[in-house]
Amino acid sequence: MAPMSLSKDYQELLLEIARNSIQQGLLTGKPLQIDITDYPEKIQERMASFVKISLYQELRGCIGVLEALRPLVIDVSENAFAAAFRDSRFPIVNIEEFKDLEIHLSLLTSAEPIVFNSEEELITLLNPGIDGLILEEGRRRGTFLPSVWEALPRPEQFLRHLKQKAGLPAEYWSDEIRMFRYRTEVIS
Repeated sequence: MAPMSLSKDYQELLLEIARNSIQQGLLTGKPLQIDITDYPEKIQERMASFVKISLYQELRGCIGVLEALRPLVIDVSENAFAAAFRDSRFPIVNIEEFKDLEIHLSLLTSAEPIVFNSEEELITLLNPGIDGLILEEGRRRGTFLPSVWEALPRPEQFLRHLKQKAGLPAEYWSDEIRMFRYRTEVIS
């Protein structure tokens, strides 16, 4: 389940695409249009990504997808635009902020199910700092990228907050909860 490892050149190209998509959004209200044939095959592969933008080390937007539905180059462009202009938790990015934005990309591996019989067992199976998690229960779903471990380093704490993100009470437990793990390659 190792993440795809990209060369420094490809990493820089993806960061440039994200920045250009935000700039295009500021100018036209639309994301950067991508013709995948203009880009190397390695970043044409289908892959899921999240784009996180920060301003002076404060979160300013974070949007992504969990399934590899489109070529990585398009996924990054669309998610960068969405992080800047469609994350309902924040006002849209403005032109004055643009030059100071920090952009961080997380490229996701495919999610794999975690098999467990209790909340206690699940907690012992988590890899702090490494696992990204997806929690599903009925129609509720939430995810935390591996970077969230920095703020929530204890597995019990991480799981409680993930349940809340999925719209469940922190102490909630059900045998219907399903959990998946993924890893990320972080580019910044």
